[in-house]
Amino acid sequence: MMEPVINNISDLRAEIELLRASKHVQEEAIKSHFSTPAAIFHTVTSWFKSSPSTDKSSTGILGGGQDMVSLISRFVLPFVLNKTLFRGSNFIIKAIVGLVSQQASGFINEKSVASVWGNLKSVIPNLMPKKKVKKTPVDYGIPPYSESY
Repeated sequence: MMEPVINNISDLRAEIELLRASKHVQEEAIKSHFSTPAAIFHTVTSWFKSSPSTDKSSTGILGGGQDMVSLISRFVLPFVLNKTLFRGSNFIIKAIVGLVSQQASGFINEKSVASVWGNLKSVIPNLMPKKKVKKTPVDYGIPPYSESY
């Protein structure tokens, strides 16, 4: 960055105003990153995402161009399969399941999970039966010809 040349008091005042304006713009940008819970979540998850324009071997904190969902699925998918479907299996079967499921977890990413979630959200309301509104009879008080009057 090039240092500004200040020759007199008016140059100094202009530089001070420029720095104050720059400070204000930066404060507003930081406030927008932490204004709502969704913005905070997006800010935190953006640290773990890779940039599509750079080399995939060194992007993001995770490296390898993986997002958070695919990283979690690499560990959770083999664990869940070995604890549920292959509970009584031997070591060799569990090792093969672990290798295959780690390779299959490469297909699980944020886009695929979001599309499945969107499909489920659109199907679930159609599965729920609609409640019929039951009309209650109007009560007019004591009926005529009753013994209470």
